[in-house]
Amino acid sequence: MNNSFQFNAIATIQSPYKEKFGIPRQPGLAKSLNSRIVFLPEYTRPEIVRGLEGCSHIWVLFIFSECIDKGWTPTVRPPRLGGNKRMGVFSTRSPFRPNPIGLSPVELISIESGNGKLELVISGADLLDGTPIVDIKPYLPYSDQIPEAVFELATEITTLDRDVFYSEQALQAIARSEEKFNQPVRQQINELLNCDPRPAYKKDDEEKIYGVRLYDMNIRFSISATDIRVLQIEQVD
Repeated sequence: MNNSFQFNAIATIQSPYKEKFGIPRQPGLAKSLNSRIVFLPEYTRPEIVRGLEGCSHIWVLFIFSECIDKGWTPTVRPPRLGGNKRMGVFSTRSPFRPNPIGLSPVELISIESGNGKLELVISGADLLDGTPIVDIKPYLPYSDQIPEAVFELATEITTLDRDVFYSEQALQAIARSEEKFNQPVRQQINELLNCDPRPAYKKDDEEKIYGVRLYDMNIRFSISATDIRVLQIEQVD
């Protein structure tokens, strides 16, 4: 039996997430943020996605390309558990795996083809810009959804659901970005920050100011027990 396999990427992701910090830890938590699956030249024939227009959601299989050189360990510290408890790597979704393959369900917004290009517009992805895609499959509600499924350590979605307040400078920067990208940037920032990108061990430090990259913006923010405050938005080249 052959125990070694080699795969080629079929596409890459164009995503507003320009660095790992700040990406939602699971798919579907920031649904207003769109990404694009851009097929590589050898996979741009429109018939390759024939029938996919009937799907509302798809599975995206990808490579944790930023983690390949860092290796893996048998146990990891999941952020959901505060970063203090070790779990077996196969009981987590850690990117540091023997085979660094990820799997995300996303909503399929549209299929765009023409001029030798083929792209899928998706929402709710949790993927770094430039992530290589190795496969795409349709999401089948009758078999992929398992209502009785249980995982005792992760029983519910954990988001903050807090009001987000903006400085005047931040509001002006958002207005420019919404015009530039034709996206609901303020809503997207609200969703992203309510996913709470802070490291688990710093969540009690309400004075700490963080920065997260989105599009060409560096968003400076703080999170307290009652609200989220966007203090400044810097343009990044």
